[in-house]
Amino acid sequence: MKRALSLNLLLCVGIMLALLLSVIAGKVWVPWTAWLSDDPRWLIILELRLPRTVLAAVVGAGLGLSGAAMQGYLRNPLADPGLFGVSSGAALGAVISLYFGFAAQAWLLPLFALAGAAGAMALLALLVGRSASLIVFTLAGVILSSLAGSLTALAISLSPTPFATSEIVTWLMGALTDRSWDDVWIALPITGIGAALLAITGRALDALTLGEGAARSMGVDPLRLQILIVLGVGLCVGASVATAGVIGFVGLMVPHLVRPFAGNRPSAVLLPSALGGALLLLLADSLVRAMPIVTELRLGIAMSLLGGPFFFVLLLKMRRGLA
Repeated sequence: MKRALSLNLLLCVGIMLALLLSVIAGKVWVPWTAWLSDDPRWLIILELRLPRTVLAAVVGAGLGLSGAAMQGYLRNPLADPGLFGVSSGAALGAVISLYFGFAAQAWLLPLFALAGAAGAMALLALLVGRSASLIVFTLAGVILSSLAGSLTALAISLSPTPFATSEIVTWLMGALTDRSWDDVWIALPITGIGAALLAITGRALDALTLGEGAARSMGVDPLRLQILIVLGVGLCVGASVATAGVIGFVGLMVPHLVRPFAGNRPSAVLLPSALGGALLLLLADSLVRAMPIVTELRLGIAMSLLGGPFFFVLLLKMRRGLA
């Protein structure tokens, strides 16, 4: 208990420091003294840096928590929130808005992305039915991811103008560039509801580590747990994709990074994963902004460059463990 509390406190301190860094970091570093004088640079902090910083923390927390819940539910350390097909569905919804030019209205792209996430969740429920089988559930998610990915590629190939193609590809890379408080007010409540749903699954996920039969005997309703996981992950991931595009590997990496310190119980990993996800995305976003290059590196690309080797090393360790 003390160990988990110390970890959470340490992550909170890290987040506070990362928040301060994120607000001042960038191609142009804005010191905190800008708040204390008539320096007009405080507008940069208030209207550009601060909403981007808050959004990075919210998105990172939602993705980290979703990854921990997914790995606990599927009892697979390689599970990722994208496995449900929700992120692919949300991306497809956003691509449709860009394809038809609906994204000219700032609020329409997030709306289409959330509609895509909701559609993916509905299709997932339809495919799975009343079955609580993990195998059926996983296969249904893979099918949805493949279908949504194919339709997204089709939209890119049939894009009416080069400008639309560029917009679609750029958005799919994932970034927090030019985000405003409107994006924060979209992501914050939706992620909060999703996080609340995932938080109440902790005991059921702990029981599930003993096997489905043992979990049933302990009073766990597999269908109810499945619904909570789908809704919780769907809301967190849908809000993330709707406001920041596709940012991968956060839900895969963070639970592995905190698990040695939090313990192996799924419920003990949930909160540290949320805090760790927020910390990771805050630091990564500060880094891509401060890099001395002409154009800003997209956050989704940066996370892929970090997550790819991480996944490779993790796979090698698991292979050696099975040998």
